[in-house]
Order: sequence, then structure tokens, then C-alpha cells
Amino acid sequence: QVQLVESGGGLVQAGGSLRLSCAASGRTFSNYAMGWFRQAPGKEREFVAGISASGGITYYADSRQGRFTISRDNAENTVYLQINSLKSEDTAVYYCAAGSSPYSTVSRLYYYWGQGTQVTVSS
Repeated sequence: QVQLVESGGGLVQAGGSLRLSCAASGRTFSNYAMGWFRQAPGKEREFVAGISASGGITYYADSRQGRFTISRDNAENTVYLQINSLKSEDTAVYYCAAGSSPYSTVSRLYYYWGQGTQVTVSS
């Protein structure tokens, strides 16, 4: 089992930045690729970004290129998502998940999930 706990969400003005964190415990964090997903009210959960177990490979949904940066620190068992130039459409609950590939964009391919952190962007 891997336990994941997200943090760093909150209320932010449009144009601002946030760095989300996801702390892992349990089984070896560095064995897993990690992904970030988000779910807005009334919408399906969607893939944001993925990172390989070593951190050497990152992958983003096309529409997330440029404003989103995924990174990880295996020594700290933490994965991060930096979001810049926030827009109102970024308002969602953001989830981290552990899986086998940074290219997995489908949520059912991930083994473990955090509880999510709310990001609300005010315009």
C-alpha cells in the first residue's frame, strides 16, 4: 500500500501561482510513476501530468503544456505540481496518484490515490 496526502491547494487570484505537494508513505515511493489529475464540479476527472519513477521523464496533457510543471523528490517521498498563471478554469480538486507509467492518462491505470486538494481560482 502507498498512502498519498496532497496539500498546497487554496483560494488564489487569477494570474497567481500555486505549488501542490503530494507526500507518500508506505511502500517504496521511488518504485512508482506518479500522476496528477484534476476534477472540476460536474466534470470527469482528467489527467494533468505524469512523471516517471526516477523523475527523468515528464508528460503533460496537451492543454497543460507551459503552465504546469511536475517534479518529484524521491529522498522526500514527495511529488509536486507547480501551476503558474492560474485561470478560473483551473478550479478543481487536484489528486495525485501512483502508477506504473508517466504516460498513463486514464485514472483506472493508477493503483493508489490521495484524497485531493481543492484549488479555487477567483477572477
